[in-house]
Amino acid sequence: MRYESIPSSLFIENRKRFSAKMDANSLAILVSNDVMPNNADDIMGFAQNNDLFYLSGINQDETILVLFPDAYKEENQIILFIKEVNAHTKLWDGDFLTKEEARAISGIKNIKWTHEFEKTVQLFAFEADTFYLGHNEHIKRVTNEMITRQDRMIQWCKEKYPLHKYDRAAKITRDLRPIKSEEEVSLIEKAIAISVKGFERLLKAVKPNIKEFELEAELIYEIVKNGASRHAFRPIIASGKNACALHYNSNDAICKENEMILVDFGVCYANYNSDTTRCVPVSGRFSKRQREVYASVLHCLKEGSKWLRPGVRHSDYEKQMAGLIEQELLKLKLLTPEEIAHQDPDAPAYKKYFMHGTAHHLGLDVHDVGLYSRTFEKGMVLTCEPGIYIPEEGIGCRLENDYLITEEGNRNLSEALPIEIEDIEKWIQHK
Repeated sequence: MRYESIPSSLFIENRKRFSAKMDANSLAILVSNDVMPNNADDIMGFAQNNDLFYLSGINQDETILVLFPDAYKEENQIILFIKEVNAHTKLWDGDFLTKEEARAISGIKNIKWTHEFEKTVQLFAFEADTFYLGHNEHIKRVTNEMITRQDRMIQWCKEKYPLHKYDRAAKITRDLRPIKSEEEVSLIEKAIAISVKGFERLLKAVKPNIKEFELEAELIYEIVKNGASRHAFRPIIASGKNACALHYNSNDAICKENEMILVDFGVCYANYNSDTTRCVPVSGRFSKRQREVYASVLHCLKEGSKWLRPGVRHSDYEKQMAGLIEQELLKLKLLTPEEIAHQDPDAPAYKKYFMHGTAHHLGLDVHDVGLYSRTFEKGMVLTCEPGIYIPEEGIGCRLENDYLITEEGNRNLSEALPIEIEDIEKWIQHK
């Protein structure tokens, strides 16, 4: 592993909490993601199924976790299946986890090889009444042509055991995962700490005529050097008008002297993620207009984030943020009082310059699981990311921090990432 070992107590506790929510005489089966092939003998980077990781800590493909809390034999209540290590796999792919290593990581005593799974489940099927299975339902994009290991497991179970009841593992993990333990918060903080190093390195490299992907490379350097797995998502390094495309990430334009660069990036460390956004002047100093827009967005971030506190509904938070943005658009003379007075409530005037939500759960997924009908609670980690986008001026500004909800309100986990105008300019000028 690149990252420091995580105490198995985290995964032991997660399994206890998950099992407590299962129906009597039920069986939960969670499987790893596939390794996706590229051309020839190459593969795409492996990313683990996060529900499986949450319950086991295993970051390897061909892994299956079976939970059967009411099993007659205690040894059968939790079983982890991993792919077998042999001379052939060692020669071609290096070492996979041994049973001893998997036991130390997960805290699971009963470890079997994956090829023993079907025979083992056959022994449990008669006792179990319900199967909890995972599925790819948290994916935001259409995946109608994609067949995954989870899909194949569902098909296999229903063909083999058609008379059992079936339920969704996600119904339990969407309830548990939004509340982060101290260990999970610590892992998110480690991802953010690497983000800080990457951003400070990027600031030292900013100059006119540099290419966006050259700045992306500065982030990558710190990710690799500090033991993170990868970007949390494809980073957005968007100069000038590119920043007005919310998910721009081709990162192939030249950063021109009088432009501002929007940098939206995250780090994946031990499968936990950061997600932060900053804006940077190419020349080293914000222009008068850039400074005005930046100050407005920063004001919204500081004031809007105060609503990330226990008991607040997500919809109420977003209404407060929209109100803040609306007032700043008036100050920036992008909207008039008349436009606001006569706006369509279903298509408010501010949507022309601000068109997205500003808070999402953060954890094992960048947009982590959780119901937005649920009020904010202590232990949740959420982003706050207001923005103002003015295509006609070639200015797009978004600022984003990561916050832990506490009893008193919240704590800014990304406080060390430079954000004040003077600090940003100072970093660039003193490179």
